[in-house]
Amino acid sequence: MRTTAPAAATPRALRDRAARPYVLNGHSTSAPPLPAGLYLVATPIGNLRDITVRALEVLAAADLIACEDTRVTRKLLDRYGITTPLAPYHDHNAVEARPKLIARLAAGAAIALVSDAGTPLVSDPGYKLVRDARAAGASVTALPGASAVLAALTLSGLPTDRFLFEGFLPTKEGARRARINELKRIPGTLVLFETGARIAATLADLAAELGPRQAAICRELTKLYEEVRRGELGMLARAAAQAEEPRGEIVIVVAPPDRQAEVGAADLDALLRQALERLSVKEAVAEIAAVTGESRRGVYQRALALAKEREHGR
Repeated sequence: MRTTAPAAATPRALRDRAARPYVLNGHSTSAPPLPAGLYLVATPIGNLRDITVRALEVLAAADLIACEDTRVTRKLLDRYGITTPLAPYHDHNAVEARPKLIARLAAGAAIALVSDAGTPLVSDPGYKLVRDARAAGASVTALPGASAVLAALTLSGLPTDRFLFEGFLPTKEGARRARINELKRIPGTLVLFETGARIAATLADLAAELGPRQAAICRELTKLYEEVRRGELGMLARAAAQAEEPRGEIVIVVAPPDRQAEVGAADLDALLRQALERLSVKEAVAEIAAVTGESRRGVYQRALALAKEREHGR
C-alpha cells in the first residue's frame, strides 16, 4: 500500500505560518507568512522612522530575532508593536549561540538577524552565521536599508567613486599609527568608525600620518543633533583636542591621496604581504586590485611571487 508523507514532514511549512500583527503609522496591520531561512535586516542608525516596510514585515513574522543587544532592539520593536522573541547574538556569545541558531534554521525556523544599528555583518560577527547557514543549506536573504558608512560617505562631500571601509582603528597609538601608514597608500576615500573617547587622538594620528587631507567628522547621523564637520585633518584634530569629549556614534571620512601619487612596486608588495597574512592568494589579489586600481593580472603575478618567497623563507 502506498503512503503519503504528512504535511508535518516539512517543519514550519509556509502554509502553517500565521500572519502576525505590527503597527505602521498608528494603524495595526499584518505581516504575511514568512518562509524559513535567515533574514539579514538593516535597522535605523538613529531615527526609528528610517526602517523599510519590508523590514517591519520580516521582524514581525520571524520566529526569532537574533540581535546584539536585546534592550536596543526591543526599543525598535516596541515602537512598531512587534512581539517577536529576541535572542542575543554578539562577539561574546557567538561561538555558543551560532550552532543553536543553525539548528533552529534546520528545523524550519525563520530567523531575522539585526545589529544594534544599521546593516548587519558590518563590524559584527554576523558573517560567520551567514557562512554556517549557507553551509547547512539554509536560505539567506538580505533586506537593505540604513548604513552609517554610506550615510557619512554621501554627506562628506568627498569622492564616492572608490572607498575603503576600515571600521575601528587599533586602540593603541603605535598600532594605530602603523595601520594608518598602511592606509595612506589606498587611492580611495577612507571611512572609519570611532568613539568619542578616542576621536581626538585618532584625528591627531590621521593628521600626522596622512598630512593635510580634507576630511569630515559625522556624528549622531539621522538623529536630532546630527552634526557634520568638514575641514583639513590638522584643523579638525586641533579643534577636537580643545573640545569636550563628544557623545554619540562617530564616522570619520578622509579624502583619498592626490591622484598623482600612484602605487609603486614597493607599496604594492607591502600591501600584498599584509593581505597574504590573513587571506588566500585569490582573496588577497581581489582585495588589493580593488583598493589600488591595479590590474588583477599584474597583482596576481606579484602575489604568486611573494607567496613563493614566503614559502621558501626568503
